[in-house]
Amino acid sequence: MSMRDVKLCLLGDSGVGKSSIVMRFVADQFKPALESTIGASFMTKTLLVDENTYKFQIWDTAGQEKYRALAPMYYRGAAAAIIVYDVTREGTFRAVKSWVQELKRQGSPNIVLAIAGNKSDLDDLREVRTKDAQDYANDINAIFCETSALTATNVPKLFNSIAKMLPPEDFSKALYGSTVRINSAVKSKKTSKRCCGGTQET
Repeated sequence: MSMRDVKLCLLGDSGVGKSSIVMRFVADQFKPALESTIGASFMTKTLLVDENTYKFQIWDTAGQEKYRALAPMYYRGAAAAIIVYDVTREGTFRAVKSWVQELKRQGSPNIVLAIAGNKSDLDDLREVRTKDAQDYANDINAIFCETSALTATNVPKLFNSIAKMLPPEDFSKALYGSTVRINSAVKSKKTSKRCCGGTQET
């Protein structure tokens, strides 16, 4: 069985929970008081999806504005990117659109995009409607999930959905350390891309 190395980058404002999502995915742990990421951190996780093995090389970037200029170092050549916002902070959702524009200018031309509305467990404090985020994700042909790193809601599904969007025809071409271009033909607005179907799990 082949193993595919997949470079994946997490982007988004400070405090939205990027590092917590990575920690939940990689180690199935949650730490309520994670320190802010400086520059970027790197972790790996191997995932078996539909009998294919994917080794995610995950770059978790810092959200502070002073590190913004460093982001291209980490998302260039990435096969996928997760842009994270906090469902309780509307401003972090507006920032998603800025990241999408930047990725379209400077990222890989056929990068698989995913948008994650994190902290879905804090529904009482919600400022971003699920439908608004889902509609935007549909408009830009991106995967959409509402996640909770605290409760683990939809975190594994998020990465599974990304793996399923990577083209199987390129699987045999993936060599260790290489970057695989994503075939845009497999990116379509099918509801199967959604890992939470536009509804929130509690």
